[in-house]
Amino acid sequence: MVDLESEVPPLPPRYRFRDLLLGDQGWQNDDRVQVEFYMNENTFKERLKLFFIKNQRSSLRIRLFNFSLKLLSCLLYIIRVLLENPSQGNEWSHIFWVNRSLPLWGLQVSVALISLFETILLGYLSYKGNIWEQILRIPFILEIINAVPFIISIFWPSLRNLFVPVFLNCWLAKHALENMINDLHRAIQRTQSAMFNQVLILISTLLCLIFTCICGIQHLERIGKKLNLFDSLYFCIVTFSTVGFGDVTPETWSSKLFVVAMICVALVVLPIQFEQLAYLWMERQKSGGNYSRHRAQTEKHVVLCVSSLKIDLLMDFLNEFYAHPRLQDYYVVILCPTEMDVQVRRVLQIPMWSQRVIYLQGSALKDQDLLRAKMDDAEACFILSSRCEVDRTSSDHQTILRAWAVKDFAPNCPLYVQILKPENKFHIKFADHVVCEEEFKYAMLALNCICPATSTLITLLVHTSRGQEGQQSPEQWQKMYGRCSGNEVYHIVLEESTFFAEYEGKSFTYASFHAHKKFGVCLIGVRREDNKNILLNPGPRYIMNSTDICFYINITKEENSAFKNQDQQRKSNVSRSFYHGPSRLPVHSIIASMGTVAIDLQDTSCRSASGPTLSLPTEGSKEIRRPSIAPVLEVADTSSIQTCDLLSDQSEDETTPDEEMSSNLEYAKGYPPYSPYIGSSPTFCHLLHEKVPFCCLRLDKSCQHNYYEDAKAYGFKNKLIIVAAETAGNGLYNFIVPLRAYYRPKKELNPIVLLLDNPFSHKISATDHCS
Repeated sequence: MVDLESEVPPLPPRYRFRDLLLGDQGWQNDDRVQVEFYMNENTFKERLKLFFIKNQRSSLRIRLFNFSLKLLSCLLYIIRVLLENPSQGNEWSHIFWVNRSLPLWGLQVSVALISLFETILLGYLSYKGNIWEQILRIPFILEIINAVPFIISIFWPSLRNLFVPVFLNCWLAKHALENMINDLHRAIQRTQSAMFNQVLILISTLLCLIFTCICGIQHLERIGKKLNLFDSLYFCIVTFSTVGFGDVTPETWSSKLFVVAMICVALVVLPIQFEQLAYLWMERQKSGGNYSRHRAQTEKHVVLCVSSLKIDLLMDFLNEFYAHPRLQDYYVVILCPTEMDVQVRRVLQIPMWSQRVIYLQGSALKDQDLLRAKMDDAEACFILSSRCEVDRTSSDHQTILRAWAVKDFAPNCPLYVQILKPENKFHIKFADHVVCEEEFKYAMLALNCICPATSTLITLLVHTSRGQEGQQSPEQWQKMYGRCSGNEVYHIVLEESTFFAEYEGKSFTYASFHAHKKFGVCLIGVRREDNKNILLNPGPRYIMNSTDICFYINITKEENSAFKNQDQQRKSNVSRSFYHGPSRLPVHSIIASMGTVAIDLQDTSCRSASGPTLSLPTEGSKEIRRPSIAPVLEVADTSSIQTCDLLSDQSEDETTPDEEMSSNLEYAKGYPPYSPYIGSSPTFCHLLHEKVPFCCLRLDKSCQHNYYEDAKAYGFKNKLIIVAAETAGNGLYNFIVPLRAYYRPKKELNPIVLLLDNPFSHKISATDHCS
């Protein structure tokens, strides 16, 4: 082994990778050998095949030249017919012999020689071992019929006036045109639709049938009426389009037989072409065709990518998308790999949607389908997951692949992605906006446990409604609920707002209170001009600036609101001194101000003898009643801030020393030591000092650490929060952490019980510190 290693010469000390690529001039006595690749393509046959067949551009030139030769031969035949003397006799010899001038014969011989040589050469290059397959091809037979007689006439001059059916070259021209279109698509690297190719084939077939019929009838009638080409054209058009008028008819039996044969050929060939065209048309209707580049550059459109399109998902998307006034002129191009079902097809035939929604059957994983949808010119792309998927992980994998494909094809197109499981968000971090269904669902359920009906409030705010639902219901609460469902979240710059412009330099609490008192709108948050984060209810410490963007809840946005003068309102305020039943309450303002302003109508026990009326409190009762809200100041001072802090910490201070000592021994504030998935936001929350053993997590089974077998034996002081789920996924992290947030009082921490169908996973046990 040592001898073998010593035989290998060492590399020079300064031998670099560049020397390996470019060669080292210092090594003159090496044994390196130059290797040539693709030697099989250096043969004469391979070079010819590369020029005539494989190379797209040269092959396209050859096809175009061949097509021009066939058209030239047909043109020469027409010239020969027009130069004939119509005063000849009616002998049968005129069928086999024609008058052909020497220059015309020379041109036809030249065309025949070139055509035959090219046909034989292409047959040789495409030869695969079966010679009869090459000879018995119809294009080769037609080439022999039209070219060989002219070549024989070179050596036999008496045959120069022999009739040759050169007009049959129109079928060879049709064949060359089809090959030329295919080479053209390869050369420009752009494929036309199959519908375009089939229509082209149908038109060329029809033209060839008509041209063959015209020339055949004209030649066979040389022994009869001696019809010219125009009369033959008139007869063919009338015969093929109608039953014929009878003013121009063939006389000889040969021409009549030829007409019958052409009609039979047309009855066989044309229905086949039309059937293929109808089939492609039906398939085009299913697949949706293409979204044209001209429309994509002159109109605005978005692309919706889904794995399977259901009617509820489609209608939810369309209703929410077109709810915004600025999106009324946008087109929605749906890209779906499955065929439309009956319900979706019926909806898309409605004029309101058929003029704005385009359905394309295709996959977002294919560049060809993305090109059909003109993804690179789209204003945005929405990738939605199926709601009813059993395997949610597999559905997310498909969504991730679609997002990757779209981002790779159109990197400048804004991407909106819906994902199902939170651990998969990491793979689509590049998307502009990502909505995780499971993460959002569990977070709202946790907020419901803290503040009931939070999910209902958020759902109504994010869904578009005009507040007209339930107005025909006899139940008053349904009318109130339907009208208040029209509240939505809007934003406006403070200095441009009529609602909030006067509160510049005031505290957020003051602006929120007085804006609701004056206009009935609910200010819920602000955002600084140079910051992307939205501050929800920042409190009295926050001072409003002119460039702040205000987020508020109202029936409609300020731009679409009209403001009445105070004199006009006083006339209507006379009838508002008494509220006759619940129908007179300003319900939209009540719902809009939820959690911000306390309603000053608490004494509902006073009823008049006439009916259930609710009167406003008198001046005397105002002095006796305890104020329902604390005073709201324009700018928060130190005392008010301390008062707010004391009020906020009141629940913590109410604990007894024994309870405080026991809670301090049990809980500590901090971040969870483990994250269940990449991308989860760390939250400061209440933690246990020590991790609970996995065996102790079973509530219904005892272990070596405790002997409890039901919830009652544990003696929990607070009520249980029971979560019924199929499996304990990573999304439960977003349910547990908000219920253990640091700002929640320790005595209000409710025990969380997971009621699962499948066994508990060790992955979720990473959050046991929060339990």
